[in-house]
Amino acid sequence: MSEVLASREPRITEIANHLVGAGGKRVRPMVTLLAYRACGGEKIADAVDVAVALELIHSASLLHDDIIDGNDTRRGRASARRKYGIAHTLVTGDFLFSRAFQICGRFDAEHIDWAARACVALTEGEIMQSRFRNNATVTLEDYLEIVYRKTASLFEQGARISAALARPNPTTLVDAVANCARHVGLTFQIVDDLLDVTADEAELGKPVGLDVREGNPSLPIVLAIAKDQEIARLFEKQTLSEGEVGAVLARIRRSSVLQQCRELAIQHGQLAHEALALLPVSAYRQSLYALIDQLVTRVA
Repeated sequence: MSEVLASREPRITEIANHLVGAGGKRVRPMVTLLAYRACGGEKIADAVDVAVALELIHSASLLHDDIIDGNDTRRGRASARRKYGIAHTLVTGDFLFSRAFQICGRFDAEHIDWAARACVALTEGEIMQSRFRNNATVTLEDYLEIVYRKTASLFEQGARISAALARPNPTTLVDAVANCARHVGLTFQIVDDLLDVTADEAELGKPVGLDVREGNPSLPIVLAIAKDQEIARLFEKQTLSEGEVGAVLARIRRSSVLQQCRELAIQHGQLAHEALALLPVSAYRQSLYALIDQLVTRVA
């Protein structure tokens, strides 16, 4: 990743490293690399290229998200938008997208198409999410579609590409791995949404209750809106006071919503488990099982 972050313009390199160097869970590349090995892949450099491209696309989307949402914090430090300004952050996001497809250009046309589909879904998910921001008509079905487009599609297509590069026998293992990764992505986002309500700022690396403040239709909010008219009323306000944010969080925490979120995370984790059952027994398959369990355990 450090190699491809280098630019002839030092400012771009600095901004890219500011975000990527801040860390992150790296769950997407981890799933990609394990999927490749679990399908019998041996030329690890191929899978590394896919994993890097995937993480670059994700990083680019974070830079753009921070501009759209006006975020001041990302991964426990000042966001690039806050530190470097909107214009340079936007261009750096474009740079990362370009670098990602420079890597993808080494693959077959079908694999490039899969990566492009994930990017298209990501952009559509961003617009769909903005359509339901501060909109109390949002449903669970809407939420799941947003999360599939914005998060799970990148997991799914990354695993699909790396599995295909491994040339497994039978080839149906490619779809099995992609299916597993899709449910890992859904589990990952559900857990992230839940932690926005239940975690503390040090654990999360960003302010707690950010979704409430920004009017984002996260899972706890979507489920709470259907049960609590006061939360629905406050969700539709464009700006909330700190007292109102605290009131919404308190009402959600007192409700049955958090348990519903946990159950949904467990459900998608189980579906990811079931998809892996088609793969041959290996240490890599076992590591994927462990990763899924670790995600769910975060909110158990």
